[in-house]
Amino acid sequence: MKELEIIDWEKMNNLIPVITQDEKTNEVLMLGYMNQEALELTLKTKYAHYFSRSKNRIWKKGESSNHTQKVIDIFVDCDNDTILLKVIQEGVACHTGRKSCFFTKLDTNEIVQDVKIDTSSSYGVIDTLYHTIQSRKNDDIEKSYTAKLLKGSQNSMLKKIVEEAGELCFAIKDDNENEAIYEAADITYHILVALASKNISPDRVKQELARRFGISGIEEKNSRKV
Repeated sequence: MKELEIIDWEKMNNLIPVITQDEKTNEVLMLGYMNQEALELTLKTKYAHYFSRSKNRIWKKGESSNHTQKVIDIFVDCDNDTILLKVIQEGVACHTGRKSCFFTKLDTNEIVQDVKIDTSSSYGVIDTLYHTIQSRKNDDIEKSYTAKLLKGSQNSMLKKIVEEAGELCFAIKDDNENEAIYEAADITYHILVALASKNISPDRVKQELARRFGISGIEEKNSRKV
């Protein structure tokens, strides 16, 4: 597509920033990124597609929540390295249920937008928990256990995974179903905290699990050997 040739992809290492605005109000809804494939899909479908750096894949806005962005206009800046989308936003742009992703003041940490839509049912519990953990990174460690884990010693954070794994094993060995469920939930939470500390989306884990379908465990392990 000739439109793709306008962008200075090499300058931006094949990943360009995208500012998304409400078509009527010009309110900035979000900032994302596109590679060539994402921009091509956006041009072809007239719906916003982005490249997620955390998920390491292309995603259509609203693929989980149905809060899609119908593209009305696409602009490129004077340096040919940034895209501006004018869109009709279905629902809300932010996964928190707010209209825009920009709702927290930098200097005071004050939240200036209310939640418009409860998005908890739009995303899986793992993704919702992961985003909640990410949002706790700047919280007071005296008020948030998650913030305390994220801001504390890495060894202490990782030790919790080992502890919870041991407790899960004992619960399974003791044939204690309820305790096994509780401990499995605990270890899942602590694994997500560790992933969040490195900004590794659980979607990456899902992709890896999906890749392994149809591959035997022995074959998969052998494929890791150098």
